[in-house]
Amino acid sequence: MPVRELGLPVRVSSPGGLPERVTIWEVGPRDGLQNEQAVIPVEVKLEFLDRLAGAGLTTIEATSFVHPKWVPQLADAEELLAGLRFRDGVRYPVLVPNERGLDRALAAGVRHIAIFASATETFANRNLNRTLDEQFAMFDPVVTRARAEGLDVRGYVSMCFGDPWEGAVDPAQVVAVGTRLLDMGCSQLSLGDTIGVATAGQVESLLGAFPSVEPLAVHFHDTYGQALSNTLAALRLGVSTVDSSAGGLGGCPYAESATGNLATEDLVWLLDGLGVRTGVDLDALADTSAWLAGKLGRPSPSRVVRALRG
Repeated sequence: MPVRELGLPVRVSSPGGLPERVTIWEVGPRDGLQNEQAVIPVEVKLEFLDRLAGAGLTTIEATSFVHPKWVPQLADAEELLAGLRFRDGVRYPVLVPNERGLDRALAAGVRHIAIFASATETFANRNLNRTLDEQFAMFDPVVTRARAEGLDVRGYVSMCFGDPWEGAVDPAQVVAVGTRLLDMGCSQLSLGDTIGVATAGQVESLLGAFPSVEPLAVHFHDTYGQALSNTLAALRLGVSTVDSSAGGLGGCPYAESATGNLATEDLVWLLDGLGVRTGVDLDALADTSAWLAGKLGRPSPSRVVRALRG
């Protein structure tokens, strides 16, 4: 059933303590699809990207230039970007793991990139084959060159709340990693709850440890069903960029306990009800995720998609 037919009351202004508008950083085409075992045709990925843009999403992470050996699903990055119909007002950032990935991104004409750092020693070793400190030596030339080329650079920080090997993560450690990335030249930090263990209290503690929330975004997984409450806690502290994945797709290929991302539809339902603007057409988005679920051969994990589209 279309949202407009449900007859639900919608707030006309956001309550105190919430931003008037939230930017949704859509990660479905990259983070959402990278865990899929069956290779998805590039034509399906291109239609997915175009449908997301048509639904009103203005920042859509398109793919990654990681080595195909590590993420075979994204081996078609160059082909995908060559076939992408770029829409005015829509950004299509890509994940860049190292200088070789940056070379590929520049050759493809990319203008927005993201790098992927770890807040913990063990995950840095398992994901990047580097120590916690060595990862910065890998990222520094990437960020320096990208900024010199006029590219915008986002920094992801994974394992910000809990690590499956190390347990709870000290907020001071996350702040130290994030500060080095900002000093390096990243314009934004996305703080990731990679295995979905965070609670609202932990979100408040971590965000409060940073000198400013202005450059911060949040990226929650929904392992314990806390992604929406964690997001609301972050919004009340001034965060206005939230990562999510259409249909709730995703996980992390390097952390088996990671489940799907916060579903974009569930996020939009929450924000619409609070009167917080996103510019996203929920009906069109739900149609898109239902369509993709059909291509993947399984129901969408998003509760809103299941409620609206069955």
